[in-house]
Amino acid sequence: MRILLSNDDGYFSPGLAALARELAKVAEITVVAPERDRSGASNSLTLDRPLQLRRAANGFHYVNGTPTDCVHLAVTGMLDMVPDMVISGINHGANMGDDTLYSGTVAAATEGYLLGVPSLAVSLIGRSPSQFETAAILAREMVERVQRSPFGAPVLLNMNVPDLPYAELRGTRITRLGKRHRAEPVIRDTNPRGEPIYWIGPVGEAADAGDGTDFHAVAQGFVSITPLQIDLTHVAQIGRVQHWLES
Repeated sequence: MRILLSNDDGYFSPGLAALARELAKVAEITVVAPERDRSGASNSLTLDRPLQLRRAANGFHYVNGTPTDCVHLAVTGMLDMVPDMVISGINHGANMGDDTLYSGTVAAATEGYLLGVPSLAVSLIGRSPSQFETAAILAREMVERVQRSPFGAPVLLNMNVPDLPYAELRGTRITRLGKRHRAEPVIRDTNPRGEPIYWIGPVGEAADAGDGTDFHAVAQGFVSITPLQIDLTHVAQIGRVQHWLES
């Protein structure tokens, strides 16, 4: 089995290294990741300049672009084959609820999915998580499951792992995305020249975190796995918007 690994924290990330070590036990891996932290890059593609691909001393490839750039470049030009899976992570922190729209980790997996490859995004909960081996083992178990029973069609899975030793996890739950309250206001400051600058504020607290959501699962010590789709059509509003335009 051949797996393409990427992330949004950069090719030097300990989460990526842990993932590569664990998956190398069961598959042939290739790593193509951003040259620096691109958290929050979402699904952006670099179209205004060429991209450069380099190789680090540890064998990882890195690109001066976004997570989406990395997967797109690898699948459509760099590799001489289409990988069997794309796995993105292990992210430093959660990617749940509305976070998935901003996440570069999820975006890298999404690009694999859009290119027809089964894809998995893996994130470890917490501001300073430490149990990367736990998340790596869970990713390996997902790969082994795919090897035993391949997906019938491309799938996009978003996995969030509590920052706990593997033995302390309570199991796995298939979830839906929860929802956060609106983000906190931006933080205004001044630079050394006295000019105003702004920091993006913290994310909002969970608003929809009930049973069945990703927020609820990880809070209870379970691994959350959410199947994602790309169709953003608000089907329930099609008739209403049609009537509004015709009125």
